[in-house]
Amino acid sequence: MAAGKIQILAFVGAPASGKTEAANVARELGIPVVTMGDVVREEVRRRGLEPNDENTGRVASELRAKEGMDAIAKRCIPLLKQYFSERGGRNERAKNKSSSPPIVVVDGIRGLAEVETFKRAFGENFMLVGIQAPLEIRYKRVRARRRSDDFLSFEEFKRREEREKSWGMEEAMRIADKIVKNEGSLEEFKREIRRILRDLLAP
Repeated sequence: MAAGKIQILAFVGAPASGKTEAANVARELGIPVVTMGDVVREEVRRRGLEPNDENTGRVASELRAKEGMDAIAKRCIPLLKQYFSERGGRNERAKNKSSSPPIVVVDGIRGLAEVETFKRAFGENFMLVGIQAPLEIRYKRVRARRRSDDFLSFEEFKRREEREKSWGMEEAMRIADKIVKNEGSLEEFKREIRRILRDLLAP
């Protein structure tokens, strides 16, 4: 990638694989994050629904059925372009354009159609990182984080995963540019994500 170009780094993975923790590492490094799930949760709130897993999943499926499997990605692209537009304006005014590409992280890709839409929008400046972790480990994590849409039995959690697989998650994982295994300690995982991000930030 040529210096000064945009770069979008997106994380894809099964529920509770570590996408949010990876995004938190980006925030710690000062990298802005666009969370795709927030787009869905905002639509849930707009409809006046309780932000639980059933409603969040149903709204996400309805958006995809009505607007296409890349519906959430399409709603995120203006947010990403706005960031780069604003950053470019600040750089121009400051006459201090960095040789390093500005980076924005996208948290929460769920399917192949979303990857293809981001690639059409950003071309070679889009990178996909897949995060892998076993089902049982992920369920323990989802119970521990206690987000509003996380109060699930193990069977419900497996159904949630099957729902996301129906959106093309496995196909997206297969074409990831990098795969990070999140089977050990949180610090080990964060160290690997930090290394990937710092490599991209390096001049």
